[in-house]
Amino acid sequence: MEDIYSLIQERNARETLPFLSIHASNTYLRNSVDTLQARCKSLEHQYLEQQQLVAEQAQAIKLTNDSEPAKNEAHLRKQVTKLQTELNIKLQNEVKHSADALTMSNELSTLKEENAAHETTISNLRIEATRCNEINTHLTTELENSKSIARLADKQIDGLKTAIRTLQEENDEVTKLNKRLVDEAVAEKEKMAEQFNNMNDTIETLQKEANMLRQYAKEMAKKGPLGGPVAGWIKGLNRADKNILSPATADNTKKSDEADTEPRKWGTTTCAVVPTQPLYTIKAHKDDASCVRYDGTNLNRVATSSSDATVKVFDTGNGQVEATFSAGGRQPLLGVDIGGNVVCGCGADKTCR
Repeated sequence: MEDIYSLIQERNARETLPFLSIHASNTYLRNSVDTLQARCKSLEHQYLEQQQLVAEQAQAIKLTNDSEPAKNEAHLRKQVTKLQTELNIKLQNEVKHSADALTMSNELSTLKEENAAHETTISNLRIEATRCNEINTHLTTELENSKSIARLADKQIDGLKTAIRTLQEENDEVTKLNKRLVDEAVAEKEKMAEQFNNMNDTIETLQKEANMLRQYAKEMAKKGPLGGPVAGWIKGLNRADKNILSPATADNTKKSDEADTEPRKWGTTTCAVVPTQPLYTIKAHKDDASCVRYDGTNLNRVATSSSDATVKVFDTGNGQVEATFSAGGRQPLLGVDIGGNVVCGCGADKTCR
């Protein structure tokens, strides 16, 4: 706003500067006209006095002619001629001065017209300056309004920043809560998977024991008839097997019943049972072990998986570790299987390696 005001002042100074000399010359001409008018009045007064003096001289000459016509006539005529000459010279000078005064008067009239035009221009410029001042006032008001709107916008921006900061904090809290819930869900799923693996292991153990007992019962039946409590126990075992095993497993069991020559999965002896006392106690992993598998190809190996994302293979003959495998990450391994020289581990990241 100050820049606009300074520009207006600059323009006013630039537009009024050419008229300063005109105002000065107008003032000088007015003073000259006043001086000439005073001089004209003085000359007119002198002219009237001279006319009166000439009339008095003429009257004196007439009186002298009446009294002394011969003596002083020549002298008076000389004086009259001299006075008339001087009067003519003065009149010529006055006429010349009057012509100059007339010229000056014409120039003064022209200057007055120019002055009037300049005054009109100055009046228009004053009107323009007033209008510019009004525009300046209006722009100042608009500037104040703009400043008020800017302050209000700054307050709104501060409020929005505070709201965004609050939302970001809430988002961080929600993200942490979501992460915690995801971790809990993953842990719960891992726990359920571990329970499921344990149940599978239990079912598989029960299946193996049932097959072994069924084989043992068949061997006893070949040796001699069974009766009484032993026969009832074998029938109850068959019913328990049907309740525990899945349909696919039941079919397999049926097929195993039909195939009397199928080799046993535990050991090389046909009627061997699971030992009741441990041969070795091994601390296999740093974290909890999630699954254990016995090598079904009779190579006397056991594979274990753990939550530390590793798989280890042990020799059942001496309890020593034969190999250690890493899953290549931090996801816990939930299951393991071994067959011959191949070991497979499945992890919580839904991958098998």
